Amino acid sequence: MAPAMVVGAVVSVQLGSAAATTLFDQVGPAGAVLYRLLFAAVVLLAIWRPHPMQAGRDGLILAIGFGVALAGMNLCFYEALDRIPLGIAVTFEFAGPLVVGLLGSRRPMDLVWVGCAAAGVLLLTRPSGSASAAGIGFALLAGAFWATYILLSARIGRVFPGGRGLALAMGIAALLMVIPGTAAAGGDLLDPGAAAVGAATGVLSSVVPYSLELEALRRIAVGTFGVLMSMEPAVAALIGLVALGQDLATVDVIGIGLVVVASAGVLGSGVGEPATEA
Repeated sequence: MAPAMVVGAVVSVQLGSAAATTLFDQVGPAGAVLYRLLFAAVVLLAIWRPHPMQAGRDGLILAIGFGVALAGMNLCFYEALDRIPLGIAVTFEFAGPLVVGLLGSRRPMDLVWVGCAAAGVLLLTRPSGSASAAGIGFALLAGAFWATYILLSARIGRVFPGGRGLALAMGIAALLMVIPGTAAAGGDLLDPGAAAVGAATGVLSSVVPYSLELEALRRIAVGTFGVLMSMEPAVAALIGLVALGQDLATVDVIGIGLVVVASAGVLGSGVGEPATEA
């Protein structure tokens, strides 16, 4: 049951990302991020009802930093999605948790996983590949914010009970995106059709996976969780193909596969605890 929860969370996140790409022509990546964070914040704040000062001044500062990481991660990832296929974007973004896992490990075998990941990245960044330099840059920056998210999430969990810290940070992230999101989308933000897709994006990309992963982590080891999470680039490529018609070259598929194998090797050790995109 728990592995099915993790798989469901991975699929939900990527379905949400695929839905978000349909909004880019109308509201832009920044507008889509505003939708995602705003609707997710509304749901999470309604569920957890955190008080900004319940963990004191230091807790509030931590929540603000967490919110900045959430906003930056989502904005950079959607900017990447606007330029490169979903599967490739997620593969480069996954460098964030991969590096966190490597930094926490001292196993000689991890050198093999580093080489495996490097080979996959080289295949995806070949001159004739389907990934633009700007798209890769945004995806890697999203991965850096994801790594920050992972490191801060452990501290948030210790300071705030339950999901209150995440709910508060999600609200802060949504506030941070109001100006750039409104500037990018303008009056189109009020379009009922776009708002409905935005709401679905928020639920699929944040609310559902967070809930599923929280329950799964209560039932399975962190290492097992990490191995299951490492499927995310492959699932993203599959959903990009089926839902968005994003064909990938055979070399791209091999590159994604190498990164998936490397991620499974590193995260499966249980040393670096993975964290989901919120």
